[in-house]
Amino acid sequence: MPGGRRNPFSVTRIVDALEHAKSNAKEVAQVTKALAEAKLGHIPFVDLEIQFIGASGLPKMDVVGSADPYFVADIDEKITYVFSSAVKGDTLAPVWNEIWRVKNVPAVADLHVQVLDKDDDAPHDDYIGKFKTSINNGTAEVELQGPLFRKDRGTFWLKIESTPSIDKDPSVFPYLFDGPIRFSRHYSPTVGMLTNLDDERLYSTWKMYLRGVPLFFRDKHQGWNRSYKAAQSIFQGPASIVVRSGIQAGHRMLYARNARNLFGVIDEFSDVAQLLHAGKSTRPGVSQFEHRIKPAVYTYIISSEDDSFRFSETGAAFFVDFASKHALHSNCAESVRYSGEFHPRPKGGWAAFSDDIQDHEVEWELVIDNNSGTYAPDKMFLPELKELLEYNFPGFGIYAWDREDPKLEESREACREYALKHRGVKTHELQPYAASGEETLSHRVSVGAQQLGEAGRRIFESVTRNNAGNL
Repeated sequence: MPGGRRNPFSVTRIVDALEHAKSNAKEVAQVTKALAEAKLGHIPFVDLEIQFIGASGLPKMDVVGSADPYFVADIDEKITYVFSSAVKGDTLAPVWNEIWRVKNVPAVADLHVQVLDKDDDAPHDDYIGKFKTSINNGTAEVELQGPLFRKDRGTFWLKIESTPSIDKDPSVFPYLFDGPIRFSRHYSPTVGMLTNLDDERLYSTWKMYLRGVPLFFRDKHQGWNRSYKAAQSIFQGPASIVVRSGIQAGHRMLYARNARNLFGVIDEFSDVAQLLHAGKSTRPGVSQFEHRIKPAVYTYIISSEDDSFRFSETGAAFFVDFASKHALHSNCAESVRYSGEFHPRPKGGWAAFSDDIQDHEVEWELVIDNNSGTYAPDKMFLPELKELLEYNFPGFGIYAWDREDPKLEESREACREYALKHRGVKTHELQPYAASGEETLSHRVSVGAQQLGEAGRRIFESVTRNNAGNL
């Protein structure tokens, strides 16, 4: 129409728009997803169940053996299967059959998966390959794309079940992790250096991914305690960089992923109870309690980063010489969802219990608190903490008490007293302790830092000499 308005629906304009969209596909996808999240794009939300079946044809990565593969998955970089998979030792055809359920996902979302080779002796794991796929229903066989010129990196199988979201307004809690609750148990790297290890639990950490954390805590996080001297040494001032780097190195060692880790799924009460069993011990007269719930106090944090529940026994030997137990678990995060201590107990407390009563004959409770100097969580959120644990561990009675509540001290001390009198626990094991001949985690960290510094110095000197020779 000469001299008039251009028809917005003309063929020319539609073709131009399509060409522009094609050349900017990534930007268009990002904008579309943003509109969906803002409830402006009218894009439906779905609930997902993803089964990561396995892979085959992976390349050989190790000089000795084949490969130790695991994978990490994320959806739109909004939620990550950060727990990732179990490490499968010495195989080029791993089978995982692991399930991941996520609620309230925009139907236009993409699933990204990376497969890596675990290398315990290197600072970084080797990259095998990756792929991206839609979240449409069905079973898929996807080729792994490797680095440049290395495209043939194997095949990955997965199955996706996608159903319309059932939440009234799924945009309120998008990308919501919905299980299953998976856990990993990690052993301290110092275990192999010990001369008198007699309780492996004192050298273990646990990491567990809880369902629905945002449903209860929403956008609430607990920042580090600025009036606590130990926290100031970690987070405040120039010297804090050195303190923080040492704690973070310790965290990486404690939570390192390897084939020796124990992986599992929490389906029912008995699965949680088993995690709390005393476990193997070489101490005389204690082995009879291996499969019974141990009267012990645990230090925990719920991470702001990935909503994981991380804990260990409060008396764990690797805490020796570190400024903060909670900072060691949180990797020096400036905030957490919540933190403190917890302990299991038979209904009514340990004071009225007897080992003549079998564990399955009584009801069990978890007493959890906000006893953390590093983060000093607000007691106003103890009800939300209680509801969160009831949601995830329905077989337990949950009590969430403030650190200054007299009932808490009474219950905690009864737990410790029972351990001392009836389970062969020694007094020094109630707090971090390293016996003669044991290498502490802090010492391992300092040695590693010295070795890294020495290696860096040698590289610097080598480069300097080469540059001088070229002048």
